[in-house]
Amino acid sequence: MRVITADEIDRVLTYPALIEALREGFRADITVPIRHHHPIPQPGAEAMLLLMPAWTSGEGSFLGTKIVTVFPDNGKLSKAAVLGSYILMSGETGEPLAIIDGTSLTRWRTACASALAASYLAREDASHLVMVGAGALAPYLVRAHAAVRPIKRVTIWNRTRGNAVKAAFAIALGGIEPEIAEDLEAAVREADIVSCATLATTPLVRGKWLRQGAHLDLVGGFTPRMREADDDAVKRARVYVDTRAGATKEAGDITQPLKKGVLKKNGLRGDLFELTRGKTKGRTKATEITLFKSVGTALEDLVAAMLVWRSLA
Repeated sequence: MRVITADEIDRVLTYPALIEALREGFRADITVPIRHHHPIPQPGAEAMLLLMPAWTSGEGSFLGTKIVTVFPDNGKLSKAAVLGSYILMSGETGEPLAIIDGTSLTRWRTACASALAASYLAREDASHLVMVGAGALAPYLVRAHAAVRPIKRVTIWNRTRGNAVKAAFAIALGGIEPEIAEDLEAAVREADIVSCATLATTPLVRGKWLRQGAHLDLVGGFTPRMREADDDAVKRARVYVDTRAGATKEAGDITQPLKKGVLKKNGLRGDLFELTRGKTKGRTKATEITLFKSVGTALEDLVAAMLVWRSLA
C-alpha cells in the first residue's frame, strides 16, 4: 500500500484537470452514501468526525473513504481546522491501494467543485474575486476560480488582518497580487465573484451588498447552525447546491431559509449533477445574481483520489 503525501498531490494535480474530472464524475455512475457526522465534545467549540465513503462499479473500479476531523479551535494552536486521510481501495477486491493526505485532497477537490459550479454560474467576463476568509483553503479557491474565469483582481477580507496578509502572500506566489480589504461591504459591492470559506455561524455577507451579475460561492458552512450569507442573499439569487441530499440537510445557508420559508424546495434551481448533465440551466442573463452552496460530497474525494492515483501510476 502506497502513502501519498501532500507534496505528491500538488505535483500531479492541476486545477483544469481536476475541474474536468469532477465534471465527468458528476455525470458518471458513482455510489455516494450520505456521510456520517459524529460530534466530538471539546472544552471550546464542538469538534466533528466525518466519514465519507463512495465507490464506482465494474472493471477497474475503486472504493474510497475519507476520514475527516474538524476542530474549529485549532487555529489557536497554529494548526489547520480541517484534517483528514483518504483510503483508496480496489473496487473489485477491496484491497487497500493507498493512504492519501486527506487535508490536501480536500482543499483541491473543494476548490475545484466551486470552480466547476462557477463555470456554469459566474459571468464569463467575471474578473474581480473577493475572498472572504483567509484559511488554508483560500489560495486554492482563488486559483481554481482563476482556472475558469479571467480573474485579474483579488481582494481578501478576514476578521484578523494578519491572517489575510499570510493568505495574500500564498496567493501572490501563484502569480496574482491580492489586495487586503478593511471594509467587507465595500469589497463585496465591487465583486464579480464572492467566495466564502469561513466557520461563521452568523452571516457575514449581506444580500443587499451584491451587485447585479454577481456570483456568491459559499463553501465554509457544513452544519445547519453555520451561516455565511443572510436570507436577503438567498432571496435575491438563483440558488444552486453541490448535492440536494447534502445541502438540504447539512448546510445552514440552505436549511435555515428553507425552515423559515424564505426558500422553497422548488426554489433550488439545481445541483452539480443536474448542471453537468444539462438537466437544469445555470446563469441565464448577465444581470442576475447566482448563489452556490457547497457542503462537499464523497464523490468529489473519490474522483480526486482516482486522478491522483492514475497520475502517479
